[in-house]
Amino acid sequence: MRPAPTPLPAPGLAERENVYAVTRALLLLDAFLPHEQGVTLSELSRRLGMGKTTVLRTARTLARSGYLAQWEDGRWRLGPAVGWLGVRYQTAFDARDVIDSVLRALTDATGETTALFVREGSSRTCVARVERPSLARHYIRVGERLPLDKGASGHILLAYSSQQGDLYDTIRRRGYHVSVGERDPLVCSISTPVFGARRRLFGALCISAESARLGHAELTAHLDALIAGSEELTRTLAANTAGAHPPAGQPRVAAPDKAAPRRRLARG
Repeated sequence: MRPAPTPLPAPGLAERENVYAVTRALLLLDAFLPHEQGVTLSELSRRLGMGKTTVLRTARTLARSGYLAQWEDGRWRLGPAVGWLGVRYQTAFDARDVIDSVLRALTDATGETTALFVREGSSRTCVARVERPSLARHYIRVGERLPLDKGASGHILLAYSSQQGDLYDTIRRRGYHVSVGERDPLVCSISTPVFGARRRLFGALCISAESARLGHAELTAHLDALIAGSEELTRTLAANTAGAHPPAGQPRVAAPDKAAPRRRLARG
């Protein structure tokens, strides 16, 4: 079950930076669950903790721009403009085809689920994902936002965003991170950084699996393939994003010594 939408900030909290009408509209868009065909006004009001009049006024405003639509029975659904917004978000990544190709090749080589995460402010977002050939699924969708401080890819993004601390110093020295059951007790993962133009951090490439099936040793056995995928993405992104800005929240940082992960494995 998805978490409840973030409530509106209290009056007086960063008022100059917050436009309440926009915040209400965004919360309303975020209130729709995946695969829902329509939601009644009463249910939207309940989910958001807002009065029906306020929700209705906001919904009608969004509908005029195509972000919401209404069925004949009165239920509301997301409109076509939301779909186009998602398309534009995905095409903002210039090397999209190469990203998908690298993920598919990595999944073929390892037999595991692969994904690319980027930092979006104080969280991380899955921008591409290829599932392993199995009925089991980890239930992370492209576009889903996850915490930065839990999971291998989150720690990679923090480490290469100059986060301080012994853990992040260690990650930067060895060039990868393994997480077992940290964000979700049923999932484990290993991740390495990906860089773009001018060696800016772009994202974190990740292999994930069920923690009941794989552990630390099994994940690190895939490290060479993971590093090769990260290096291929880094070369492509450096060529395709020259002059472009990194995703939101990504600072400029130096790339690690590429040999560091291999030296770490050689030392055992």
